Amino acid sequence: MNDGTGQQRPLVLANARIVDPSRDLDAEGSVLVADGRIVAAGPDAVSARLYNAEVVDCRGAIVAPGLVDMRVFVGEPGIEHHETLASASHAAAAGGVTSIVTMPDTDPVIDDIALVDFVQRRARDTAIVHVYPMAALTKGLSGAELTEIGLLGDTGAVAFTDGRRAVTNAQVMRRALTYAGDFGALVVHHPEDPDLVGDGVMNEGETATRLGLKGIPREAETIMIDRDIRLARLTGGRYHAALVSCAASVEVIRAAKAEGLDVTCSASVNHLTLNEADIGPYRTFFKLAPPLRSEDDRRALVAALAEGVIDCIVSSHDPQDVEAKRHPFTEADTGAIGLETLLAAGLRLVHAGDIELIDLMAAMSTRPAKLLGIEGGTLKPGSAADLVVFDLEMPWVVRAEDLSSRSKNTVFEDARLLGRVVRTMVAGRTVYEYAGAPDA
Repeated sequence: MNDGTGQQRPLVLANARIVDPSRDLDAEGSVLVADGRIVAAGPDAVSARLYNAEVVDCRGAIVAPGLVDMRVFVGEPGIEHHETLASASHAAAAGGVTSIVTMPDTDPVIDDIALVDFVQRRARDTAIVHVYPMAALTKGLSGAELTEIGLLGDTGAVAFTDGRRAVTNAQVMRRALTYAGDFGALVVHHPEDPDLVGDGVMNEGETATRLGLKGIPREAETIMIDRDIRLARLTGGRYHAALVSCAASVEVIRAAKAEGLDVTCSASVNHLTLNEADIGPYRTFFKLAPPLRSEDDRRALVAALAEGVIDCIVSSHDPQDVEAKRHPFTEADTGAIGLETLLAAGLRLVHAGDIELIDLMAAMSTRPAKLLGIEGGTLKPGSAADLVVFDLEMPWVVRAEDLSSRSKNTVFEDARLLGRVVRTMVAGRTVYEYAGAPDA
């Protein structure tokens, strides 16, 4: 709210439960925001009257650092009918996500400093949340010739990946890890061997056989992760497995961490909350890469998340238009949107007693921000006021027509979720407010 002088009045979020993993804080209190920064957050926050602040009674809602989603596919440039930076940012804000990390799978591919600069400038002009681009690891996502990692990093690329594609050539991956290591850069890899995937479309096993669909073995993922970790050991590079989906992959990551290697990984909220049975009668919105696995695999992922073996949770937001999904299951494109449902879907794990809320927020906010070296993931005094306010007990039904994304291919269509974002703030400015949120 403006104070009449052109300046933004300080804001106090009062009577809140404050969850800040960066300080191991979960307590009742208030958050004071001024000049786009956190002034105080906790039980001992100073009085609003000292700052002539606007006061919002949160009525027991939770205030936490804004989410940082480090796997977001956006169609700009070149595929804007799927998603633009503007539409993705509005979906993010509605989901409590204050920073999105975009993939280089665009047209043209983000493999040049001019294109990194384009994404940054376009985001500044049109997006309402922070946008951080990942640049391509290899030119044209070809898996052959490395990009200029040093120059791209200096321009603003926060990490390097070939997006949906795997680098199958081990020599290229070795060089990438070595070269990136010279700059302290993070290599993010989609670990899925395309030769083992073949023409498979879902998890290999009994369910695939019953549905008459060709399966994708878990080994397509695990063998690639094992190879990458051996190369990380050889080169000393920083390696991040973009998505893990099965118990065997978790065991490989766990062993690498126990050895002290600089290895991290993410899991999508889809693989943490759904399994292959959700495909049901050939529902193409559930066709993902990697595919949804068995319930045993899902439970192994949840246990690994609680243990800290899985570092981050991502939405793997991947917009596809209606025509790309309106095909037989074998022919439909893979991918699902997820920015707007990331937090609410993750809260299923909290309500089920599988994980503590502070640990969920660490995986969705604090750890990805730290891993990428970007601002966010904290409510420490002096930090940017990027935060989310959500009601842990508010029920809602996901309606595709209500989502902000240009594409509507959500796996949670018509799902009943418990926990809703009521306010999202970026640099102290409210960028989303639910109509049912408490009034100031």
